[in-house]
Amino acid sequence: MPPRARIEFEVRHNKGIKREMRILSAGDSLYSASNDLEQYKGLSIAEVDPFRGLVTFSSGDSLFAGEANGNVNDDDIRRIQIRETIASHFDKEEKLFQSGIKCLSLFFIDEVAKYRLYNDDGAEIEGEYGRVFEREYDAELNERLTLFPSAYQEYLRGIKTADTHRGYFSIDKGRFVNSVVKRGGEFSDDISAYDLILKNKERLLSFDEPTRFIFSHSALREGWDNPNVFQICTLKHSDNATAKRQEVGRGLRLCVNQSGDRQDVEVLGEELVQDVNKLTVIASESYAGFVSDLQTKIREDLYDRPTKASIEYFTGKTLTIGGETHIISATEATALYNYLIRNDYVDDDGKITDAYRSDAEKGRLAPLREDLAPYATGIHMLVQGIFDPNVLQDMTGNGHAPQIKDNPLNDNWKDFKELWERINKKYAYTVEFNSSDLIQKSVAAVNATLKVAQLQYTQTVGEQDGAEFNVRRTQTRTLLHSHGSSVRYDLVGKVAEGTTLTRRSVTKILSGLEPDKIYLFKLNPEEFISKVIDEINKQKAAVVVEHISYAPSAEEPYAQDIFNMSRASNEYAKAFQAKRAIQDYVFTDGTSDESIERKFAADLDTADEVVVYAKLPRGPKGFYIPTPVGNYSPDWAITFKRGAVKHIFFIAETKGTMDSLNLRPIEQAKISCAKKLFNELSTAGVKYHDVDSYQSLLNVMQTL
Repeated sequence: MPPRARIEFEVRHNKGIKREMRILSAGDSLYSASNDLEQYKGLSIAEVDPFRGLVTFSSGDSLFAGEANGNVNDDDIRRIQIRETIASHFDKEEKLFQSGIKCLSLFFIDEVAKYRLYNDDGAEIEGEYGRVFEREYDAELNERLTLFPSAYQEYLRGIKTADTHRGYFSIDKGRFVNSVVKRGGEFSDDISAYDLILKNKERLLSFDEPTRFIFSHSALREGWDNPNVFQICTLKHSDNATAKRQEVGRGLRLCVNQSGDRQDVEVLGEELVQDVNKLTVIASESYAGFVSDLQTKIREDLYDRPTKASIEYFTGKTLTIGGETHIISATEATALYNYLIRNDYVDDDGKITDAYRSDAEKGRLAPLREDLAPYATGIHMLVQGIFDPNVLQDMTGNGHAPQIKDNPLNDNWKDFKELWERINKKYAYTVEFNSSDLIQKSVAAVNATLKVAQLQYTQTVGEQDGAEFNVRRTQTRTLLHSHGSSVRYDLVGKVAEGTTLTRRSVTKILSGLEPDKIYLFKLNPEEFISKVIDEINKQKAAVVVEHISYAPSAEEPYAQDIFNMSRASNEYAKAFQAKRAIQDYVFTDGTSDESIERKFAADLDTADEVVVYAKLPRGPKGFYIPTPVGNYSPDWAITFKRGAVKHIFFIAETKGTMDSLNLRPIEQAKISCAKKLFNELSTAGVKYHDVDSYQSLLNVMQTL
């Protein structure tokens, strides 16, 4: 199975456009997956690198796990999560208050500085999340307070907003204070967050302690146990199922009341205990697969994952050494099980003993018999996977860990070297054009086309019932920035950055917009900025190509090492095995025989007129041509037999269409820049064109 990635992008539906999470593989088209949204036209997944957590797109752009590019409203998503956590907290707290049960909520955040900073004097400064929390807390509290307060509302009125939330992070270990209990008092007033959260559970669970909301990065995942966490909010990007389970585990406890009595079945009864001890998880869109991942992992742990060693467990497992695989036979499995018994590594029930764990930690495990010794690493991973499933996370199939394989240059390189020396130069460009013309065209285009939707978000509420997760309700709400948004946008700066224009030019463009267009910025700043940038770049793309000029830069030329990109061994099964390429394996965007790149590679490999060819590596570390609208990486470099065709050296771009009207303006501009560089300005004797097949390449070549 080829590596896959969970990617969040916009999808067109009958009722509008929504951002969704989909699982995609190399060769998948974002244009098709988005139901033909124009911004994804011609864009597909070029490569998924699971080892580096990197996805490369056909445009040459790359994203690491957790990164985002384009119209992203992460700040709004986090603010919504904080708001919903506070609302859920109040709902739960009011029910528990009369029973003497204190309600706590726990936030896991992605960066400590977003909650707390320190100035030069060591004093705490409230971070972004802290400010958002206090604003949303006050707004929610004011809606709930009435003129006829109950005992619960009197309790709320007695807590200052700044005192109800605290954070503990690893940085705090060296900052906590010595807490001294004052005479006649039960608790110290100067207790630090470290003492309160990590040491003084009794105080934290007391109504006398105002802290009810706790922020943490990762310090509370393990080794911290508090039974009264009823809400967990994950203000972070994560696809790590183990981390999710650790975070959720902080709230999977039976709560206690003010007397310390655990609220279990004996105290509450069978029905009420489930209602009281209910954990609410407020997850972001990046947790769209949260439920299925969690349930899958639970099922694996409870049903599928072996809990003890046995002959059956080892039989049929696949081990690897030096790239060669070995399947454990029944006889060898018996020998392995006997090895564990002889060394007291399993008990009478087949469970792994402390003796094995101790020897493994100290690196003094008893040696295996001679024929199995070469596979010791894989064998012990299988053993350790019985008591620690994380050991097997990076393994595939029946315990066969994928190896990293190189795809080195082969003997065909000597025939490719002449072409490589012609194209491996790095270039710089200059553009001269009338800025007033661009400003005028941009103003007209934005005024004519700009539409911005008001931000909305959908809240989905469901419950875990045994092995199933049932959705109770969904509700779509409009997000109004006028209610408490503290996010300040450098509108001019963001547009200037996205268009590589000067702030002066951007200011002139924005000043020329009609008032109703400028008003759209308030409704949805991120979408406004993104669409304005996109429209300006379209106009810019049309203008700059006519006036661009290239010259070799002072940088060192590309080294042939850029072709040495390692891949996971299981990816090679989908690669094209080539004869005339400079590497034995060619990794195409599509893996089916009908994909454009796959068919193109196959035609190059069998055409008599082709001497040698290469799939040019993409991305920041690959081969690219700078353009005013972004770096551009062509697909193929080809050397033909002399006298067989019109041009010996050729650079080709394989697109699904050769009709420029079906390409986005920025793509058109990048291709036009490449044509200008190779076909008009270069003296290297190399030609360039975009094609949709090998036959179209031969046809185009006759016209250049």
